[in-house]
Amino acid sequence: MHVENSHGLGAGEVRRRHIILKAILVGVVAGALASAFRLALNGVESLRIYAVEQFSGGIGLPVALLLGALGGGLSVWLVRRYAPHAAGSGIPNLQSILRREAEPEWRRLLPVKFLAGVVGIGGGLALGREGPTVQMGGATGFMISQWFKVKVGDGERRALISAGAGAGLAAAFNAPLSGLIFVLEELHGAFTPVVFVAAFLASVTADVVSRLMVGESPVFHFVGLTAPGVNSLPWAALLGIAMGGLGVLFNRGLLTTISLRERLLRWPGFAVGAAAGLFVGFIGWTVPGLAGSGGELVQLSLSGQIAVGLMPLYLVARFSLTLVSYSSGAAGGIFAPLLVLGALAGLWFGAGVEHFTGISGMSSQVFCVLGMGALFTAIVRAPLTGIILMLEMTASYSFMLPLLVSCLCAYGVAEALGNTPIYEALRQRSIATVRKAQQQAAERQAAKTIPGGTRPPGN
Repeated sequence: MHVENSHGLGAGEVRRRHIILKAILVGVVAGALASAFRLALNGVESLRIYAVEQFSGGIGLPVALLLGALGGGLSVWLVRRYAPHAAGSGIPNLQSILRREAEPEWRRLLPVKFLAGVVGIGGGLALGREGPTVQMGGATGFMISQWFKVKVGDGERRALISAGAGAGLAAAFNAPLSGLIFVLEELHGAFTPVVFVAAFLASVTADVVSRLMVGESPVFHFVGLTAPGVNSLPWAALLGIAMGGLGVLFNRGLLTTISLRERLLRWPGFAVGAAAGLFVGFIGWTVPGLAGSGGELVQLSLSGQIAVGLMPLYLVARFSLTLVSYSSGAAGGIFAPLLVLGALAGLWFGAGVEHFTGISGMSSQVFCVLGMGALFTAIVRAPLTGIILMLEMTASYSFMLPLLVSCLCAYGVAEALGNTPIYEALRQRSIATVRKAQQQAAERQAAKTIPGGTRPPGN
């Protein structure tokens, strides 16, 4: 008897050879879209930075505030007006689609996610492009399944959506294996041959397309970093424990900030986004480099160019900016921002270890890598993806052992504290919001009419 898993994908449901060409096409389209998104975002961010730097004195602050308000306001307005499911990173929405809790859609999602992401993140919101590329990749998989007239409810359609998501992540980081592992570990939580083949082909293809369009340089440059030896493992474990606690704090803080914003700021979309943009613009002008996706902060951390005294300030500021930016409902993810937080926290921790121990081979920059992997694991609860992503970004197998220790300790702390993984928590929250809205709509309708179509007395 045929056995079907929780996502409707059974071994006998789809023949692998039938999906090969479709998966490659998904990789080509998703890789091209992710690369175009990356190039457009880099261009807009560069323009914002250039515009702010050109003004000095009193006019610099108004320019930063104006750009932040316009970017944030337009991003939230586009999302609320045309594609509400494009809000945030989009990964929780993708998970709901794969669990048959939501219907996939691409015609509005793709242009809105692209444009809203570019203007919002480009305007200075502390959000990342990796979540949007994952959602746009998933939408690309659904689009191509419609082109080939794949039957509704067929497991092949979900395999192509998953493949597109993996392709989006692969193209975002030039990390094809991470794209594959993310699909199997985070989106499905299980291995099926069809999903594996589709995600593998799409991720590799998207990575090739991205390298051709954007270049072969990694997103972050790790120059001259040597992995610490066995004597560093206790410190790696301690860092993992700290990142586990920070990850739980981030998850709870993000959900609390979203709830507070919804209760206190029941404003039109543009006003909410503009308010977040004003806050981000002010902080970004006060401390240059803090606004935007934060890739430059990671690079500065890896090169050891951030003063030790500024690390706590940068960490707290980026933490706050990320919560405010994401809670606004703009199109942007937390993937890159959490890596920024992990790099800053790891550098701060490593500076302390380097100062107090003086052990050779314990460069503080090395702990940036461990901090990013550990914090990602604590927040998303996907340790394999975090470990593989760091290995692909460092191109060094020698980081494996300390990464394993840090990530597993962070995972254990987050699990012990009973914290729900962030994407799962956001998915559950979204479902509860939709159901509440549906119930309220039904109650309003029931209050207007009674059986027979007449209004109740007194109305």
